Amino acid sequence: MTKLDGMRVAILVADGFELSELLEPRKALEQAGAETFVVSPSRDQVQGMNHFDKGQMLHVDVTLDQVDADDYEALLLPGGVANPDRLRTIAEAVDFVRAFFDAGKPVAAICHAPWTLIEADVVDGRKMTSWPSLQTDLLNAGAQWVDQEVVEDNGLVTSRKPADLPAFNRKMVEAFAEGRNGSEASASQRKPQREDRREQR
Repeated sequence: MTKLDGMRVAILVADGFELSELLEPRKALEQAGAETFVVSPSRDQVQGMNHFDKGQMLHVDVTLDQVDADDYEALLLPGGVANPDRLRTIAEAVDFVRAFFDAGKPVAAICHAPWTLIEADVVDGRKMTSWPSLQTDLLNAGAQWVDQEVVEDNGLVTSRKPADLPAFNRKMVEAFAEGRNGSEASASQRKPQREDRREQR
């Protein structure tokens, strides 16, 4: 397996994240040698979900108001419906996500997580997948949506649902290793973002 020894990976979640979409990718990252850090607007603990049922609470390593994207080499965005819907309303969370794209760092997002990417204005021109109900949102934001278990586009890895986690985890580890070794495009080579829509509202 590709090794990520010592790589620092941020995992951004709010209450309502899908547990399997955090726990299984985190395990894959740590088995490859990465260090993972749960980042959240919640303090101390954040609520996980097993679909519609509350699951375990997870310890928060770094609160959103104290985090700096420069301290991490890659970003993981789990899904769950409430989690990205909450994150996309928090300016600090959106700015944190955008900073990884501005710096040309790899990002992995699964299920409903692309909602936060849309708010960060980083999906225009990218080939992506997601939970099917996000298809129209992504198309409206300029993405090319496809129904595949995993898609990688210039350092961005996306998948549709928990059943895709084995493929998602493999591709995520590969993309994070490639991004670390500098084979991904630099920030200046990435597709230009569309004009900030929030200023137009």
